[in-house]
Amino acid sequence: MAVGGGAQRLRTRRLSLLLVSVLLVGSVVVGEDPSSSSGRGERDLYASKLSGIIIPGFASTQLRAWSVLDCPYSPLDFNPLDSVWLDTTRVLSAVNCWLKCMLLDPYNQTDHPECKSRPDSGLSAITELDPGYITGPLSSVWKEWLKWCIEFGIEANAIIAVPYDWRLSASKLEERDLYFHKLKLTFETALKLRGGPSLVFAHSMGNNVFRYFLEWLKLEIAPKQYIQWLDAHIHAYFAVGAPLLGSTESVKATLFGFTFGLPVAEGTARLMYNSFGSSLWLMPFSKHCKADDVYWKHFFGEREGHHHTYHCDEIEFQTNYSGWPTEIINIELPSIRGSDAFPSILDVAQDMTSNMECGRPIQLSFSAREVSDGTFFKAIEDYDPDSKRLLYQLQKYYQDDPVLNPLTPWERPPLKNIFCIYGIDLKTEVGYYFAPSGKPYPDNWIITDVIYEHEGALFSRSGNSVSGNPGAVSGDGTVPYNSLSWCKTWLGSKAEHDGSDVQISLNVEHHQGEDILPNMTRTPRVKYITYYEDSESIPGRRTAVWELDKANHRNLVRSQVLMRELWLEMWHDIHPDATSKFVKKARRGPLRDADCYWDYGKARCAWPEYCEYRYAFGDVHLGQSCRLKNSSTDLLLNYL
Repeated sequence: MAVGGGAQRLRTRRLSLLLVSVLLVGSVVVGEDPSSSSGRGERDLYASKLSGIIIPGFASTQLRAWSVLDCPYSPLDFNPLDSVWLDTTRVLSAVNCWLKCMLLDPYNQTDHPECKSRPDSGLSAITELDPGYITGPLSSVWKEWLKWCIEFGIEANAIIAVPYDWRLSASKLEERDLYFHKLKLTFETALKLRGGPSLVFAHSMGNNVFRYFLEWLKLEIAPKQYIQWLDAHIHAYFAVGAPLLGSTESVKATLFGFTFGLPVAEGTARLMYNSFGSSLWLMPFSKHCKADDVYWKHFFGEREGHHHTYHCDEIEFQTNYSGWPTEIINIELPSIRGSDAFPSILDVAQDMTSNMECGRPIQLSFSAREVSDGTFFKAIEDYDPDSKRLLYQLQKYYQDDPVLNPLTPWERPPLKNIFCIYGIDLKTEVGYYFAPSGKPYPDNWIITDVIYEHEGALFSRSGNSVSGNPGAVSGDGTVPYNSLSWCKTWLGSKAEHDGSDVQISLNVEHHQGEDILPNMTRTPRVKYITYYEDSESIPGRRTAVWELDKANHRNLVRSQVLMRELWLEMWHDIHPDATSKFVKKARRGPLRDADCYWDYGKARCAWPEYCEYRYAFGDVHLGQSCRLKNSSTDLLLNYL
């Protein structure tokens, strides 16, 4: 029975977590009747039987050599199983050799003739990309998350990593590696081994991979069994930092280069990135444009060689920016070689002719739709040798994909429980100004200006004024807010918030396609978590959106706050005595000995109601001697 009779509640409370002060704005939804035998029976079935399946993001899986490559002028040759991604020593000493092992043919996605690389397997493939005393912590991805699981007694066979070759497009992943067939078997094996469904943890582009898997699965099993299979094999899906409408940084990587922090030139990084079929998978696209339903085409139309019909709502052409804060690309071209070079710029034909006569460079702007449908690449085809290759990839691996055009908005998948989690309020790039550099390919473009979103405003690196439609908050430093928050459209249309010791907002209307913003008082320099949780809009389904203040995209899976909330939610879901649909948003205390620390101002252990000073042999400072008074299991009972 719901408190206040509502489906959702939004609540805020100050708390401290370790040394970080966090304010919770959460929604706790209807509770479950403790006497309900069906609810208790279902939780008993899941208790201690859930598996965790991890789908890493772009460049978050180790790649290993699968051939012998002699590197002249370097003592470091490549032998089978040698680390390729990532081995900074080889990048520094034999970059040309290393590139041979990384590059793919841009047309058919085959390996370099002299070197072949394949993804590593198991948890070690995703914990640290470049293991070592110095490089290990710098390249750590899921290692901290696994430590939390181990500390709370999760069994080894309950955590399964499904690494993949992140250089490939979705269709090539299946064609070359049978990745989605193997992923389906992984879910089925986990169910048989553990006796219960799995929790899916996907980060960044891993969410795009999981989306494709769900669409692929729809074509692999009988229609009547599809939902049954999902319910039996997937208990919850945690979408962490999902670029649901793409990311503008992929545009920078395509035209200029993105080094990933490696000691390589931007041009070299661009050359490598554009050889990958996955380079377009993260391109920004319009929220107003959709492709046809491929599912029915497989039954009533041709399966092979089908080109997805692209439909855009009228609002796409009535408004600017394709639902993004501003134009994605502003590019300066030196001359015009023919009208075919600018197929979508008919409205400015007269101005272009004038500029030709004067010999002035022409500056053109492109929206997210014009990037994802190929208009932009056609416009620069005469000026950039990569454009033809990218247009080929766009058509073959995306627009003509037999399963899904990934560059279209994602509706809520038909899963029982979905948690969409991302960071906000960091300065995030949302647009670029490019101009010719005068240098040969791959260094033929330079970035003359960058447009950022931050705290509800747009500004440029140069200080020039920026026109656009900024969101209420900004993104996570990598993915813009409008792309991360697309999952808010998966929530119901009406939210009701309640609580005796919280800020209250009742009967908040949510119009489909519009953002939901909490009308709450926020204290400066205090970090917040905002919860939007819904369990009644779709019977038997839960949807939650968590926004974490100042949480960086690349470090999100290492965030102590996120790991804590994920663990509490998992604990809540498997516990037979849980009485609410979501974990309670009560005061957060420490759950591990590592969460206790020494408060030098008060000369005692912090959190005195939870922690006490208890010296053990080997402690070298006061903080190490601060330990929990009670067991973690007892403390977790407070959140049921």
